[in-house]
Amino acid sequence: MKLILASGNLGKLAELEHGLGVFGLELIGQATLGIEGAQETAPTFIENALLKARHASAASGLPALADDSGLIVDALDGRPGLHSARYAGRHGDHGANTEKLLGELDALDETARGAHFYAVLVLLASPDDPAPLVAEGLWHGRILRAARGSGGFGYDPVFFDPALGLGAAELDPATKHRVSHRGKALTALGAALPAWLARHSRR
Repeated sequence: MKLILASGNLGKLAELEHGLGVFGLELIGQATLGIEGAQETAPTFIENALLKARHASAASGLPALADDSGLIVDALDGRPGLHSARYAGRHGDHGANTEKLLGELDALDETARGAHFYAVLVLLASPDDPAPLVAEGLWHGRILRAARGSGGFGYDPVFFDPALGLGAAELDPATKHRVSHRGKALTALGAALPAWLARHSRR
């Protein structure tokens, strides 16, 4: 089955392809079909994911998969949150976003730098699907004082997993898939996918 991925983020595409390839699903990035991203105007992650999935499905005529995710920092009252990808003003400027975040936390010691990533995945059979498949994941850790590692994307270089003793950008792909917010959401999605595929393949 072909799915349109409602994202232009190549890092997300790679992670989702890795997690869903075993189900025989082919993910097509929306940019490949010339589909521009939806306006993310909703007040919650899940509503934004639904907006993106419905937009991509309507434009492509395909089932759509969308995610919304963000970094939630305790000391910043949940920021950057919904605005994680455009925290410094321009969407997708990871360096500027990270620099702004580190500046805001500069005076805080390690005990006050708690944070977690949140991810939600939404799978729609069609734009008007009344029962989308929804899966969520959380990844708890803290914000480092400086970037570490060369992997990942977004805020990964400054996110530290105390259980592993490593930063997110220092993890190999298999480990990151196992412990990350998106990996956990993918695992939950994968558990529900066989029934979803069986139901929609009969249509």
